[in-house]
Amino acid sequence: MSLAPYASDPARSRGRRHAEAPAPTRDDFQRDRDRIVHSTAFRRLVYKTQVFLNHEGDLFRTRLTHSLEVAQLGRSIARALRLNEDLVEAIALAHDLGHTPFGHAGQDALDACMQAHGGFEHNLQSLRVVDELEHRYPQYDGLNLSFETREGILKHCSRANAERIEAAEPGGVGRRFCDRTQPGLEAQLCNLADEIAYNAHDIDDGVRSGLISIELLGEVDLFDRHRREALAEHPGLEGRRVLYETIRRMLSAQVYDVIDATRGALEAAAPADADAVRRSDPLVLFSAGMRAESTALKRFLFRNLYRHPQVVQTAEQAQGVVRALFDAYLAAPAEMPEAFARRDDRQRGVADYIAGMTDRFAIREYERLTGQRWVP
Repeated sequence: MSLAPYASDPARSRGRRHAEAPAPTRDDFQRDRDRIVHSTAFRRLVYKTQVFLNHEGDLFRTRLTHSLEVAQLGRSIARALRLNEDLVEAIALAHDLGHTPFGHAGQDALDACMQAHGGFEHNLQSLRVVDELEHRYPQYDGLNLSFETREGILKHCSRANAERIEAAEPGGVGRRFCDRTQPGLEAQLCNLADEIAYNAHDIDDGVRSGLISIELLGEVDLFDRHRREALAEHPGLEGRRVLYETIRRMLSAQVYDVIDATRGALEAAAPADADAVRRSDPLVLFSAGMRAESTALKRFLFRNLYRHPQVVQTAEQAQGVVRALFDAYLAAPAEMPEAFARRDDRQRGVADYIAGMTDRFAIREYERLTGQRWVP
């Protein structure tokens, strides 16, 4: 299948920070994807929290399975829109590489610890992972990914951090946060695929956990409409099959909606190429109706799942672990590996080390350094 003229073409990539000869059998975006899959940070995602901690159950999503689901959804939509599937996959697989242990609770705790030292943003940390913290090649630090993959990884960025990136890399991946332009379509698509994926799998994990129920989800129009359609078509459906079929229909409806709405936006804007996309308004989007339904679902999940007392209690315990680790390593840097302990930017070195931890390693280090048992 040929790429659309506004898709990201690897032959026209803005290149890598360190020049490399092309690979004989792979284009630049395929090479990026492969480097991400083989990275240490990618393997760590299997033991990093999505919503429920690893010890809470074998079947809950982790950052790794979430990233795989984002990649699957992203590829499906990209194929229909004739965008670059390999670039979408690379961005999707890398977008959470900088996430801390314990999900957003760990991120918030580390950000609070780093407030006097530039704060902590997990999207920026994902970029730091692929630009600096992976040590796999003799010629440079990081994975030396293409501009387009790095642009997609940096989903959000504060103005201050964007200006620092721009000063170090003029015209690079920080520029769009300074001049308010857009990333390429593949990056825009990954942002939306991320939202579609976590809304759907957080329903599944929430019901599996017992913290929310199919009956409670009846107040969410997007869920209830597809549940009723599933039961009308399959009157004898029961148990988890009802949940799975409802989520499947929800996912399909959102994917088709994105495809149709994006086609309409592309037809109206008529971008000539990928650079014209960057000068346009966002072009990968839901219809107004689906955006409203997705927002309502997110509000439901925030109210009933993410702020459920059991989830909040676990999150508070996890934040205590992160704070204790930060204080312990800051007071005794020699407790970290030498590569982190000897750094001049001590606070950032501690943050980099903690952010790279899996949930279970962070708990082991907490118990080792404090002498206290983690009791979830």
